[in-house]
Amino acid sequence: MIRFHKPRLRQLRVVALATTGLLVASALVAPASSSAQTVPQAAPALTNTIPGVDEIVSSPNLRQIANVPKVAPLDATNSDIAFQGKYAFAGNYNGFVIYDISRPSAPTVKARVLCPGSQNDISVHGDLLFLSTDSSRSDDSCNSTTQGADVKGSWEGIKVFDIKDKANPRYIKSVETACGSHTHTLVPGKDRKAVYLYVSSYSPRAEFPDCQPPHDSISIVKVPLKKPTDAAVVATPNLFPDGGFPGSPTGSATTGCHDITAYPSKDLAAGACMGDGILLDIKNREAPRVINRVRDETNFAFWHSATFNNAGTKVIFTDELGGGGAATCNEAVGPNRGADAIYDIAGRGNARTMTFRSYYKIPRANADTENCVAHNGSLIPVLGKDIMVQAWYQGGISVFDFTDSANPKEIAFWERGPLSADTFVGGGTWSAYYYNGHIYSNDMVKGLDVLELNDWRTWSAKLTRYQELNVQTQPSYLGW
Repeated sequence: MIRFHKPRLRQLRVVALATTGLLVASALVAPASSSAQTVPQAAPALTNTIPGVDEIVSSPNLRQIANVPKVAPLDATNSDIAFQGKYAFAGNYNGFVIYDISRPSAPTVKARVLCPGSQNDISVHGDLLFLSTDSSRSDDSCNSTTQGADVKGSWEGIKVFDIKDKANPRYIKSVETACGSHTHTLVPGKDRKAVYLYVSSYSPRAEFPDCQPPHDSISIVKVPLKKPTDAAVVATPNLFPDGGFPGSPTGSATTGCHDITAYPSKDLAAGACMGDGILLDIKNREAPRVINRVRDETNFAFWHSATFNNAGTKVIFTDELGGGGAATCNEAVGPNRGADAIYDIAGRGNARTMTFRSYYKIPRANADTENCVAHNGSLIPVLGKDIMVQAWYQGGISVFDFTDSANPKEIAFWERGPLSADTFVGGGTWSAYYYNGHIYSNDMVKGLDVLELNDWRTWSAKLTRYQELNVQTQPSYLGW
């Protein structure tokens, strides 16, 4: 387990807000701590332990180089991000934004698409973009309005866009799925003629005609690449035929999955399924099989997402304690709840098992006015090491090394101060992903942030370039 530090003086670089909207580093750095920073020390530590409202603090090796604020009508909550070539595709509860990131220090908006339907979880493949709708709507159009899930005619599911012309995306298809689509995971077909979307959804109720209990399954949507308008649900495999975790005073019952991360080149996937963490064989794309299942009835409240290491010998599951709407990065909650859990994967084939090794949580206390808990992150493609960057809502961004899965250690961090010093206000970074040399963060309130990581331990990541990246479709990279 990770030792939890009481609120302490932070190792900071304070950043002044420039009139251009970018953040320029100042020179105020505390003495090095167990984070083992590699940048020379500077001035004495600051006396405050929590930054002021909107104040930027960071370790010396991680700095912000750009910010693009939200604008109406896409001024709702920002969500997930996908990447392709020189573009980033950022979800928003009101639609999505396409950014040109050919100059990471100066991103520009290529297109804004208004299409309400939370969460608008997003992925891309070729000329296609996929959005998840997990809020009950009056119909499947981008002009729909909110309508109760108890109405049979209400719609939730997957929307498909043609993005060949990045400046003018076209909505071309919808696919309704049981209980909607909270998230989805793109899995390329073996024959490369189609892609599959593993649709995760949960929380059935007897009064919901399209979301009936028990709901222990996922929906699999097949999208033929030559004719994407033929996209349809081809399977709804039951992942918990004997029932999932029944729930407890501290943990959620399993009534579906929240998110799945696939590792297609290894025919492997990991499902974060509310009360269960599962390992899946996905060799048959239309019939994934559960080969191992783990639970944490002591510290995990809600199994939220998963990340493999490059070798596929470890998996990190996150616990979204409080659903992203609570202050859980504090001494009262402690180091083992609302954290990551690192598991080693051993064995082969159907005999593979997951063994718990440690928890990881940011080693800083946040204010009680800040929502903070483990959320979306990605592997950084470092040779010979297992290093991840991760969003923690208003806890900011943490980069940590889990090469020794029993002793993960933070090596960099960046965060804004609370949105309010007096009142709880939700916000912070939803997703923080590494893509082709930079870290991109979709902040729920503040917009798109771009950060630069300069650390000798991660230099080799710059050697890996992706043409396309959907983080929940985990790619492999050259290792040793």
